[in-house]
Amino acid sequence: MCDHSKYSPILLKMRKPSVFECELIWLPKVGDRNGHITAVNNSEEIPFDVKRVFYLYDIPGGESRGAHAHKQCHQFLVAASGAYEVLLDDAKIKRQILLNRPDLGLHIPPGIWASEINFSSGSICLVLASHLYDEGDYIRNYRDFIISRSL
Repeated sequence: MCDHSKYSPILLKMRKPSVFECELIWLPKVGDRNGHITAVNNSEEIPFDVKRVFYLYDIPGGESRGAHAHKQCHQFLVAASGAYEVLLDDAKIKRQILLNRPDLGLHIPPGIWASEINFSSGSICLVLASHLYDEGDYIRNYRDFIISRSL
């Protein structure tokens, strides 16, 4: 029998969304042959207010990043440059999404295991997050993630 007492009450009550709740969202693009601009406003283009922005870059072609889930934090990923795939996992179903346009993003709700994989050379992965960085919000061990989804 598994001892679930080591898991926090937040982890035990973690919402259990499906990979099909991870939504691709087209962002508004304004411009012409001279260039484009895309703006993201809190709770308008994406379904949460942004508290943190970061980006991944200088990732060698074909490499991977991520491989974790969040307990409360929503994330919105955009390929600001280049391309990469996002492997989503809800402990029952896996889904792979290609991001390769700066006006298309992927909303990942909390409770989904996500890995960014197969980066093209020179890619930039822009991440908008609903929460400030908090190590306690991360589930970094896949086995713990699977257990949390079965509770």
